[in-house]
Amino acid sequence: MDCYSPLAAAVSNAGGLGIIAAGNAPAEIVEKEIIKTKELTNKPFGVNVMLLSPYVEDVMEVIYRHKVPVVTTGAGNPGKYIKNLKEIGTKIMPVVPSVALAKRMEALGVDAVIVEGTEAGGHIGELTTFTIVPQVVDAVKIPVIAAGGIADGRGLIAALVLGAKGVQMGTKFICTHECEVHENYKDMLIKAKDRDAVVTARSTGYPVRVLRNKFTKEYTKMEKEGATLEELEKMGVGRLKLAVDGDVDNGSVMAGQIAAMVKDIKSCKEIIHDIARGADIELKKLREMNREE
Repeated sequence: MDCYSPLAAAVSNAGGLGIIAAGNAPAEIVEKEIIKTKELTNKPFGVNVMLLSPYVEDVMEVIYRHKVPVVTTGAGNPGKYIKNLKEIGTKIMPVVPSVALAKRMEALGVDAVIVEGTEAGGHIGELTTFTIVPQVVDAVKIPVIAAGGIADGRGLIAALVLGAKGVQMGTKFICTHECEVHENYKDMLIKAKDRDAVVTARSTGYPVRVLRNKFTKEYTKMEKEGATLEELEKMGVGRLKLAVDGDVDNGSVMAGQIAAMVKDIKSCKEIIHDIARGADIELKKLREMNREE
C-alpha cells in the first residue's frame, strides 16, 4: 500500500509538487491521506492513480469530491476521467513511455505528460529518459515532465536543456526524514552500488526495476525456468509492502538506477534546496564556458 501524506506535504511545503501514491489502496485510505495532506500543507499537491487498481472508480470519486489540484496516472488510459477532472479544475498528467502514447494523451486533452525512462524505479518502459524526452518534446505542444534517472541539479539542467519543463523524482525522496518506509529500505538504498538496480518481470510484459536481493534472484530463476504468468504474479503479490515494512531480503525494493547516488537521509526541504543550488552551479559553469569561447 502506498500513499504517504507526510512526504507529499513536505515536498509541497518545500517548493515541489508532492504526490500521494494511491497504488492499490482502497478509496477510504486514499481519502484519509488526502485529508491529512490538506492538514499538513496549504500548497498544491497531487494524487497518482494507478488505473489498473481494482479501486480506481472509487478513488476517482474521492478525487472529485476533494477537488485534488493535480492527478497523475499510470498503467492505463485516463480518457474516461478527463471530463470530470477538468470540471473541478484538476490538472491531468499521465505517465507515458513513448512518443505514440504522449501524442494520444495530448489528443485526449491532458495538461502535460510525464515522460518516464527505463532508468526509473518500479514499472518501466524500454527507452531511456534522455532519448525519449527530446522526441516527445518535438512531438507534442503540451508541457513535458522528465522522469527517471534524475537525482540532482545536473539532471535537472540536462532535462531542461532537452526541452522538459520540469522533472519528477522518486528514488531520491525515499531517503528523506518524512518518508515513512522502514529504515531497512532506506539503508539498502544508501548502500546500493551502480549495478544494483535490476529489472525483473520482463517475461510478463510489465517489467519492474528493483534493487537486487534474495527475492529478485528467486524471481529471475523462476522466469528462466519458464514459470507461467500466473505463477509469477502469485510470486510478486505483496512484495512491495514486505519491503516497505522492512523485509528487504524477500520484498520488492523498488528504486531507480540513481540509487547509488543517494548517500544519506535528508529532509525534503534540504533535497530541493540542494537540487536548486546544484542547478545554479551548473548554469554558472555553462556561462563561464561560453565566455571562454
